[in-house]
Amino acid sequence: MKIKRTYLQLFILVAFVITTGVTSCERSQISPELPELAENRLSPQQEEGIMLGEERQLPFLFTYHIDSISTSASVDSFKQKYTAPQQELIFALNRLDPDRLQAGRVLIIPDTLTSDLKDYSPFPAYFEMLDSIPKTLLISRRVQGFALYEYGNLKNWGPISSGKRSTPTPVGLFYGNYKALRKVSTVNDSWIMPYYFNFMNFEGVGVHQYAMPGYPASHACVRLRMEDAQFIYNWADQWKLDPTGQVIIRNGTPFMVYGNYDFDARVPWLDLADNHNSNFMTAEEMGILKEYSLQYKMDKRNFDTPALPAGTLQMSNREGLEELQ
Repeated sequence: MKIKRTYLQLFILVAFVITTGVTSCERSQISPELPELAENRLSPQQEEGIMLGEERQLPFLFTYHIDSISTSASVDSFKQKYTAPQQELIFALNRLDPDRLQAGRVLIIPDTLTSDLKDYSPFPAYFEMLDSIPKTLLISRRVQGFALYEYGNLKNWGPISSGKRSTPTPVGLFYGNYKALRKVSTVNDSWIMPYYFNFMNFEGVGVHQYAMPGYPASHACVRLRMEDAQFIYNWADQWKLDPTGQVIIRNGTPFMVYGNYDFDARVPWLDLADNHNSNFMTAEEMGILKEYSLQYKMDKRNFDTPALPAGTLQMSNREGLEELQ
């Protein structure tokens, strides 16, 4: 009886090994189609984007493919294949207005489509170096995207079209100055800019709604989709001036513009098909934003002046205030 039981146990063990080997073989056969394990690890930017606290929110990891819309029939097929919300998301990822879809266009498309554009953000969900700033607007020229942060937490992001090669959007730390529901361009009075928010007063550079062609095309301003321009118009803060209207006593929301767009390469979001980490911030860009955040903290106009004790005579102090020309 013991011998029979031993043979039975041995038979079960051999069967288990054979089954496991077949399964392993099957997995090895499909593994070349999947990204390497090392490529699926979180990037430093994604690790920094993990929310800290009682709950940890891991970022989605998406893969992408390129779809060449080669003919008018391909355009019709695209419109039939994807729902209206899915098309809206795809157009946003391609920095493109829907009416720009035509034969010859190449699109990046996620293999998995969700209903939330934030799932595809090239910006971290949590940005520690911005956690002491109430509101921050980031503008990445390299990946043609903006991000809104509140105390380091990603509020929103979306596509942009920044300045073209001959009139690039300047990089640097700026502040939201004034806004207008409708502004006429000083370059061409036929250019109407809805939901305009200026961040370079003397140069006349701001963010506003305008055509999104799928590449940098502006006269230095930052073009936005209508819904994004409306959101920023209502969300960002303007400067505060003294009673004369000539001296800034409080900066508006910081606008941090960074990154270099490669005009000689294909648009950077197409690189997501080869490397889903390619549009995340680089170490160099993180260093630049760190410098901007330090500059922000050194500017007294970014903070309320402490209230003086009762009975103290308040003297006029113009130190650190900027004269408007």
